[in-house]
Amino acid sequence: MGGEEGVVTPGEVVGDSSQLIAGRGVYLAPNGRALRASLTGLRKILPPPPGSSDQRSTVEVVGHKAHGAVPQPGSVVIARVTKVMTRMASADIMCVDTKAISEKFTGIIRQQDVRATEIDKVDMYLSFRPGDTVRALVLSLGDARAYYLSTAKNELGVVSAQSIAGATMVPISWTEMQCPLTGQVEQRKVAKAD
Repeated sequence: MGGEEGVVTPGEVVGDSSQLIAGRGVYLAPNGRALRASLTGLRKILPPPPGSSDQRSTVEVVGHKAHGAVPQPGSVVIARVTKVMTRMASADIMCVDTKAISEKFTGIIRQQDVRATEIDKVDMYLSFRPGDTVRALVLSLGDARAYYLSTAKNELGVVSAQSIAGATMVPISWTEMQCPLTGQVEQRKVAKAD
């Protein structure tokens, strides 16, 4: 193993007690020999302190400090719509509250979560388009693949969208955005401006 650094996970063997001393983030396994990581992080070998009677090096596991924000139920997220289907739209979450995220999280906006009224009349294709940037509320953790998101409040919905002509569209009502170049109006579930 030597002094190389590497990412280890809890329970992973990081050394042998005959050659190494357990430091932070490391414990001695019940067999009395194997040293195992107690957390996910980087494995580091520290030389013995000068003048120490024990000449074994110390192994420690330093946890990742920069965990990005993680969506929680009740968080407001900014997401980019990637796919629109008849009953739902999927989106990649980019920000949680005001913090950027470091991992990829996927969200799903179901037909019943687009708006608060006339839920049965919601047309997903008239609410979102791929590439739209939306502000949404995290409802729950959803299934194993995605968070359930809602745009069923006035301040939630599409905050930025591009027209077919490639211009950033301007909201003109709760349900419409207009291209400043062509004047063409497109349907969206528009977020109320702050």
